[in-house]
Amino acid sequence: MSEAAVAEDYKPRLKTKYEQDIRKAMQEQFSYGNVMQIPKLEKVVINMGLGDAVNDRKVVDQALDELTRIAGQRPVVTKAKKSIAGFKVREEMALGVKVTLRKDRMFEFLDRLITIALPRVRDFRGLNPKSFDGRGNYAMGLKEHIVFPEIDYDKVEGQRGMDIVVCTTATNDEEARALLKAFNFPFRK
Repeated sequence: MSEAAVAEDYKPRLKTKYEQDIRKAMQEQFSYGNVMQIPKLEKVVINMGLGDAVNDRKVVDQALDELTRIAGQRPVVTKAKKSIAGFKVREEMALGVKVTLRKDRMFEFLDRLITIALPRVRDFRGLNPKSFDGRGNYAMGLKEHIVFPEIDYDKVEGQRGMDIVVCTTATNDEEARALLKAFNFPFRK
């Protein structure tokens, strides 16, 4: 079998779990009349704010490389919208990087986040169950990006945090919480 044929047959583990188990469980739990009402994952946005970029342009290049390795997709550079003299920021200055993951890349990233990265976080006691926005989206932050196995600890010059937002089609926080729990998100009790 060729590599292209294998790539076409491949389906992420969490996507298969959603299609076979989670969808049915959600429909039973919330008794949806239509299968299109069942919440699903829409996208994951990963953002790294780089305050150090004001003094050193290399910080942005290194963050681009590291976030590319973590996400498996090239991020975009976020730039300042206006100048702020107090922070030594000029308009159009690079201040961060972000990437939006959808479909298979989203499921692969979430799988690595839940099973590998979060257990490696120092003093991890679970995710905050109150970090929902009221519309079914969940936001979390990591203080260190080195918890991902794609990052070589010896080559990292500085530890950077990142914000991760999981967007769902759920209409409220209760449905979104049930969906993410079904994906084994480790929420605090």
